[in-house]
Amino acid sequence: MIKSLFLAAALIGASQVARADDPEKAARDALHTLAPSAKPDLIRKSELPGFYEILVNGEMLYVSADGKYLLRGEVYDVPGKTSLSGRSLAAWRYAGLKDLPVEKRIVFSPPNPKHTITVFTDVDCPYCRKFHQNIAAINQQGIAVQYVFFPLSIHPGADKKAQSVWCSQDRNAAYTAAMNGQDPGTKTCANPIAETLALALKIGINATPTILAADGTQIGNSANDPKSLRAELDRIDKTPVAAK
Repeated sequence: MIKSLFLAAALIGASQVARADDPEKAARDALHTLAPSAKPDLIRKSELPGFYEILVNGEMLYVSADGKYLLRGEVYDVPGKTSLSGRSLAAWRYAGLKDLPVEKRIVFSPPNPKHTITVFTDVDCPYCRKFHQNIAAINQQGIAVQYVFFPLSIHPGADKKAQSVWCSQDRNAAYTAAMNGQDPGTKTCANPIAETLALALKIGINATPTILAADGTQIGNSANDPKSLRAELDRIDKTPVAAK
């Protein structure tokens, strides 16, 4: 999305740099110089000295306080050996997820879980189905899984299937059946799917399954193996907040 905005801006031409006596405005104006239609979700002072971070469509950008320079891509904290961009995005996702109560998720949990993860899922996503095949083993590792519906536009009808799962008497059983390829039917009722879809887009979720630790950190390939997933969650828990 942001790439297309920049390409469009190149056809419009450059504009003047914003005043430097208001850094936040300078950062916003710098973004709009390159991408006039961009609507930032967040602008705040960055840990990167002399820069503000701007979140646009789930992408973290960095703009110098004088509005002269804009950086894209990963920014790394070298001593901490961590992604500054990833840390900021995790904090943004954590804040967004706090507003989504557990009643609007489908939860598979062992007694007294050690960890809880949020998984943005699509009933027609083959990788989501593969992930759910391991749900018992994941629970055995002391991990609770909270599924949040994010039906993708590339899967026509996935939103209706999600709605039918949600409206089933036993949501967990209906979700498992759907992930095993069974047609969930056409049940309807009040549901949170429009809300969870909007939330996903706001916090930069663009694929399924997207798996987030409790602090908003995105989990990568380790999620494919329950024991590796547990080890990664243990590691995240032990990492100081400033180094995440």
